[in-house]
Amino acid sequence: MANDTLMKRHPLTVLVAVAGVVVALLAYRGFTAGRATGDEGAATIVPVSVAKIARTTLHDYVDTWGSVEPERASEGAPAASARVATPVAGIVAQVKCAEGQRVSQGALLFTLDSRVADVAVARARQAVSFSEQLFARQQKLGAGEATSQKLYQEAEQTLAAARSDLAIAEAQRALLDIRAPLAGTIVKVSAKLGDAVDPTADLAEIIDLERLVVTTGVRSTDMSRVRRGQPVTLSATGRSGAIVYVGEQIDSKTDNAPVRVSIPRGAGLHPGEFLKIRIVVDERRDRLTVPVESIVTQAGVSTIAIVVGDKATRRAVKVGLRDGDLVEVEGEGVKAGMTVVTVGAYGLPKESRIKVIAQ
Repeated sequence: MANDTLMKRHPLTVLVAVAGVVVALLAYRGFTAGRATGDEGAATIVPVSVAKIARTTLHDYVDTWGSVEPERASEGAPAASARVATPVAGIVAQVKCAEGQRVSQGALLFTLDSRVADVAVARARQAVSFSEQLFARQQKLGAGEATSQKLYQEAEQTLAAARSDLAIAEAQRALLDIRAPLAGTIVKVSAKLGDAVDPTADLAEIIDLERLVVTTGVRSTDMSRVRRGQPVTLSATGRSGAIVYVGEQIDSKTDNAPVRVSIPRGAGLHPGEFLKIRIVVDERRDRLTVPVESIVTQAGVSTIAIVVGDKATRRAVKVGLRDGDLVEVEGEGVKAGMTVVTVGAYGLPKESRIKVIAQ
């Protein structure tokens, strides 16, 4: 019925209707084509920062904390610290040292009351003098001539005994002069003038501040990588030391083994300081490296975005040792001097247009 009605209409009317349909179809095609063309022309350009792939030396570290202490006694070297005590009881009569004072080995630090000992020495010297005169007289007389052999021997024995007594008296007097057992700095003075002291009391403490070490502990899991002679960075000074001792026994409570690190002379550290140390346990030379932020890892696969012209293309890499802000990479076609995306690398598609805003 509709077709009959349409055919009954004027032929011009039918022609206009058909033309309208054709124009509508052409307009729709133009719209869709224009939209596709517009999308392609307005592709997103991502602003990024870039850096160069470089060859460098990387280090692996074991970080720990330790305290500064005097060096302990070792083969061929005494300890770098000593507690000063008296070998006999007495009264402190003189204090000849002060905290912070630098002293040489053998320097006089304290003197105990020596009046009784001085008298004993004086008497012993008089006895020696008398015995020497007696023996000299016997020598002039001559044994077996003007005097008997017995008197000669008795004078000789008396002189020897007097000299022995003098040596004992002088030795006992010398015990009252307390001297520095090593060269160093007086870090503590405990005794005061007039104090009654005995061998159990510490009068002072001396430390050679040029012979200090850092004592630390290293976890059992890291002990296989730590050995004597490895370089160490002291975080407090930025200077370097070296491992001088590695203990063999693991503390069951802390799971650490003792390690001691040398401190260079003039480092400005003091006993008791607590500082971070970094042990260099591995060194890898001439390795390809990129900034850490250039690595993007998704689903267990690490990639970097290589820049050529205004395009960045993702490339899979194997990530190795990290040292600070750099990380070791290895991959097919990855070479030193190539440019990689750093800031802005995350979220980039496999291939995209970029605009470099910083290098």
